[in-house]
Amino acid sequence: MHRRVVITGMGLVTPIGLDQQSFWQALMNGKSGAGPITRFDPTGYPTRIAAEMKDFIPEEFMEKKDAKRMDRFAQYGVAAARQSLLHANLRITEEVAERVGVMVGTGSGGLDVIQQEQKRVMERGPSRLSPYLAPAMLANMASGEIAIAFGARGPSAAVLTACASGSSCIGEAMRMIQYGTVDVVLAGGTEAPVTPLGLAAFSKIRALSRRNDEPDRASRPFDKDRDGFVAGEGAGVIILEELNHARNRNAMILAELIGYGASTDAYHITSPLPDGAGAVRAMLLALKDAGVTPADIDYINAHGTGTPLNDRTEVIAIKKVFGERAYLVPISSIKSMTGHLLGAAGAVEMIASVLAIQHGFIPPTINWEAGDEEEVLDFVPNRPRRQDLRMVMSNSFGFGGHNVSLIVKKWEESL
Repeated sequence: MHRRVVITGMGLVTPIGLDQQSFWQALMNGKSGAGPITRFDPTGYPTRIAAEMKDFIPEEFMEKKDAKRMDRFAQYGVAAARQSLLHANLRITEEVAERVGVMVGTGSGGLDVIQQEQKRVMERGPSRLSPYLAPAMLANMASGEIAIAFGARGPSAAVLTACASGSSCIGEAMRMIQYGTVDVVLAGGTEAPVTPLGLAAFSKIRALSRRNDEPDRASRPFDKDRDGFVAGEGAGVIILEELNHARNRNAMILAELIGYGASTDAYHITSPLPDGAGAVRAMLLALKDAGVTPADIDYINAHGTGTPLNDRTEVIAIKKVFGERAYLVPISSIKSMTGHLLGAAGAVEMIASVLAIQHGFIPPTINWEAGDEEEVLDFVPNRPRRQDLRMVMSNSFGFGGHNVSLIVKKWEESL
């Protein structure tokens, strides 16, 4: 039997809140984090809105000299990790350091610092290049900076599966603990894609909403008038811990991670399999891993990006896995509020899933007004719903055909 894996700490920074309390309150109030882009001048872009990070001050989470060498995505990751360790009341001492790992992924890595330094080279020559560029742009650097900041000396890596990266890191961290490689992992994802190049790239493939005049209504997962996602930025990190390790230090156990399923479509670089077969496999594998059935799932925290193709495919996949129960189980997408945090999305959504279990409320899908007839399920439209939850499935699907499904359960002493 595998070792049991529990969640003992959570930390996040998002467009709708820089800590658990403000984040959860925003979800319950149906608050959108989207607005006009202020980080740069988006004139001439077809999309001029995003869910930017607001009021984030790096020095509140790290030394100024350390923040200076990091891209924003790494800063966000360190901030979320610090919160999660404080929440878990966990200090990484010399005695335990080699049994503590870090798995924090990203989709884009140091996109901001790459653009800044490219401009510097073109305008002022290569001698003016920052010595921090080489490490700061690397996608593994959030994990590296977290390990340095807090002294974690176990395996450290970044699993990159585009928009499924955060969930992939959580799932792989779960396996590391189950098989005894480590006892604790700081796991999650981080992303800072709101840059001129990032916005242009996603605009070019028409993935972004163009509701520039009403940004708070632009992210509308599963709604028939959806026209793309709203790019967001932020990070989520959770503390995964082997059960006995958590018990021995009298940790507060928040929930138990019991299922992980992953698959690949092997179909297209951006589009999902039209029949949802890859997503179906991931969900079925997660259910099998957890030893439960679709009837045991009380709520699905959906990938739900707000792009026509992805939402339709997810609905098809859920119907295939859940059968008639697909029409009964509540399904919602918090991307309607946070925007799409790309590589950080799955981690932030796992935190939302745990908070939903703890508080007994399901976050809504805001901006949902109506769906195409064959796509309508219970999307918990516009208002949170009071409901006791024992088991939650969280889905993440990424460019390249990467599919991940996680199942988290209310903490119970018995198996």
